[in-house]
Amino acid sequence: MKERSILQYFFITLKGLAMGAADVVPGVSGGTIAFISGIYEELIETINNVNFSLFKTLKEEGLKVMWTKLNGNFLVALFLGIGISVLSLAKGISWLLENHPVLVWSFFFGLVVASIIIIAKSIEKWNAAAIIGLILGAVLAYYITTLPVSDNSASLPFLFLSGALAICAMILPGISGAFILVLLGSYKTILDAVHSYDIKTIAIVGAGAIFGLLSFARLLKWMFHHQKNLTLAVLTGFILGSLAKIWPWKTVLETKVFGDKIIPVVEQNVSPFSFNGDNQLLAAVLLAVLGFSLIFILEKVASKNK
Repeated sequence: MKERSILQYFFITLKGLAMGAADVVPGVSGGTIAFISGIYEELIETINNVNFSLFKTLKEEGLKVMWTKLNGNFLVALFLGIGISVLSLAKGISWLLENHPVLVWSFFFGLVVASIIIIAKSIEKWNAAAIIGLILGAVLAYYITTLPVSDNSASLPFLFLSGALAICAMILPGISGAFILVLLGSYKTILDAVHSYDIKTIAIVGAGAIFGLLSFARLLKWMFHHQKNLTLAVLTGFILGSLAKIWPWKTVLETKVFGDKIIPVVEQNVSPFSFNGDNQLLAAVLLAVLGFSLIFILEKVASKNK
């Protein structure tokens, strides 16, 4: 993997901070941030380096060669940022979502719209396959956002599957892993397991996440190597379709209690002028513009520090 300076690794940690902040918000994927910050393909390649051949490399060539093959410095820098962000921002963003949802969603809406433009610019050729891929990606993502929430399930095989699907959503630009867990009905079980330190449940979900991460990363790697243009089009469509989930002005039709959290499970997007309450339109527009602008700033910084 490429040689980097300490400053470049610092920027990777900052990108990890941004990914962690996005993953904390249900409906926003850290994979989107990874993509527009220029590290998505390297992340997929690095995940694919995690296999049993590393043990052979360690035995025959030593720790240094194995670490280089793993791209360990990149992983440490990135996951350091993600960890710091999740631990430090989770409570703050949760509080903002509960008390100022319109403003938070407006910021992320602007951010995601800009992300769509950035990723679409990466598509080298707009042919029929790319257009169809974009449409199918958008339709699929929108369909996922409209699915009904399942009842809570504590079956161990189902929790393994939940972990696998959630981690796939996490690295796929568009919809967050937390939202997938809510749809599957395993959010409360996993949340309770974390709060009660249920090692068995956590281990099953973790094993599913590892399986899903390694399997899905291989699929994405193959797609980027063999059908990059089509893959970018599908990902662009997927993010486009997910915009319905993060539209700032909503009417909540149904909620469910997950532990100590009340989460809307059925919502209807409405015009800001039909919103029941203070639509905070001026502040919302300004924050959307801020989120939109930050993505282009982040892209410029990323291009200078790759």
